[in-house]
Amino acid sequence: MTTPGNWQKSSFSGSGDGNNCLELATTPTTIHLRESEEPTTQLTTTPTPLSHLLHHIKVGRLGTPLA
Repeated sequence: MTTPGNWQKSSFSGSGDGNNCLELATTPTTIHLRESEEPTTQLTTTPTPLSHLLHHIKVGRLGTPLA
């Protein structure tokens, strides 16, 4: 698996020590996620499942079974 070099984090996280957050990077077919405190541990997904997760978080249905 290719490790992306374009990691981004939210501007709300600030910079410097103690500002841990989720970082995101993309390659042509995948999305990579990592915790800034543990950058060697990465989760890889594709746009569709991540979109569904974010949608359910936004509408407050995280944990509700899908129909």
